[in-house]
Amino acid sequence: MKIALPTKGNKVDDHFGHCEAYTIFTTDDNYKIISSEMLPAPQGCGCKSDIAAILKEKEVTLMLAGNMGNCALNVLLSHGIEVYRGNTGDVCELTEAFLQGKVGDSGVGCHQHELHGEEHQCNH
Repeated sequence: MKIALPTKGNKVDDHFGHCEAYTIFTTDDNYKIISSEMLPAPQGCGCKSDIAAILKEKEVTLMLAGNMGNCALNVLLSHGIEVYRGNTGDVCELTEAFLQGKVGDSGVGCHQHELHGEEHQCNH
């Protein structure tokens, strides 16, 4: 399994569409991390970039994220990438916690609205 996390430093970036990079962990059949790689984030908003297609090409099937809008969520889901939102902290520790069954999806996204050309994002 391959798990991607929007990353800033070594922490989960709170906003998917503005992260510096994506950390991708590969696990074995025993739910142990066997490798990791950093993928620089493409320019532009997460849902308007080609990141979902890139992650799919890399065989990512799960995203552990902080917050994201419905557009980004839908694009990832349409590429066969399951999304768990509401996560924070160190990317390695979070991934280990997920592999131990301790992480779920908050079900809460970031609502974005366009009003006269301005994008309003949720405040966290």
